[in-house]
Amino acid sequence: MLRLAARRSFRFALLAAGLGLGLAGCNFFPKPSPDPTRHYVLTGPKPAEVNVGVKQGTLKVGLRSIQVAPYLDAKSMIVRRGDNEIDYRDFARWAEPLATGINRMLVARLHASDRVGRVFPQPFPFDVERDLDISINVLRCEGRVLPDGSAYASFMCAIEIIRVGDRPGAATGTGGQVLLREIFEAEQTPWRDGDYAALAAALSQHISKLADTLVGHLPEPSGS
Repeated sequence: MLRLAARRSFRFALLAAGLGLGLAGCNFFPKPSPDPTRHYVLTGPKPAEVNVGVKQGTLKVGLRSIQVAPYLDAKSMIVRRGDNEIDYRDFARWAEPLATGINRMLVARLHASDRVGRVFPQPFPFDVERDLDISINVLRCEGRVLPDGSAYASFMCAIEIIRVGDRPGAATGTGGQVLLREIFEAEQTPWRDGDYAALAAALSQHISKLADTLVGHLPEPSGS
């Protein structure tokens, strides 16, 4: 009888220990931390830039595919330190390719101009003759931190406006008279390092100013 009671007591102890370990096991593994990654986009076009109604302009403008420097062709937002150090912020990411966002903004702003009738992003339709092509090569689109700790948004690109018309190569966007070729660099916009929503907004303002520069260099439609 004593042996039987001892066995039962031993089994009960094992069962209680196993149950205790099972309950405690829930605390062995830490709860997963929330994903700190945040995604950002450039500012979208305003309603006035989309719902433009009846267009008075006549220029047909082609916007060639936006080119970006290879180091910018990544999802992570970028902060530059000095001239040569690039810091990819893995938890702050663009929600779309940078070239796509810039293209979206420029198409809307160009189309809102009273000089422009239509804007055609590349690839261009073969059955439409364009008056002008615009080429953009983005060289910088990032935050920048100086040695003294101050920071600002930095945007720079090479721009080119080419008269196409009925010249050879119009369908493919080659050839034509160069009306403008210059480097556009936006004025420094102060930025607080770590505020990535503010960085996206500041870069959006820079691209809007780029669009204003392009519109300002568009020729008057023929016959005006």
